[in-house]
Amino acid sequence: MSDTPAAAPRPGKGPGKGPGKARTRLLAAAARRFYADGVSATGIDTITAEAGVAKMSLYNNFSSKADLVMAYLDARHEEWLGLYRRRLEEARDGRGGVLAVFDAYADHAAFAYEHGFRGCGLLNAAAELPAGHEGRDVVRRHKEEVESLLCGHLGEVLPDRPEEADALAEQLSFLLEGAMARAGLEGAGTRLEHARTMAANLLDRL
Repeated sequence: MSDTPAAAPRPGKGPGKGPGKARTRLLAAAARRFYADGVSATGIDTITAEAGVAKMSLYNNFSSKADLVMAYLDARHEEWLGLYRRRLEEARDGRGGVLAVFDAYADHAAFAYEHGFRGCGLLNAAAELPAGHEGRDVVRRHKEEVESLLCGHLGEVLPDRPEEADALAEQLSFLLEGAMARAGLEGAGTRLEHARTMAANLLDRL
């Protein structure tokens, strides 16, 4: 890929209307700039210039920069789910489902980002938002969903040991987040590959 993947747009505001071209371009530009430069450092003028649209187009599609940030977070969540679902199609059992989660993280790291891989875009954005901000709730729910997916797959691996499956899901989610943080600092997905190997080895010992 030659650039950060375009963010998946949310539905348009009008009833029965799909997202317009301007909205799609604005979300794609926001995805590139927020990930590369940060949310706070990226102004409306930068986004509209990169999207090639007038500033009024932004306000015709989003009520404010805060609204655009929320759309970006939603799009990041959906983007990761898309990666996970594609990987899940290759899984044959619960073990494969667990590894599909790890593979989706690795796929995220493998995108050709403008300034290199900087870790989880959702966590990066959450780190810039104040306590109590609704955007942080979006990120928290995303991470909870990832852990829930792991728990569901582990339930297939350990059908008669639900408490162990829950505890292991939490452990693997910590492994994922730690690997993601180190990978972001190092600008490469190597740590995520190591984390996948650790998870596979752990599953093989159950």
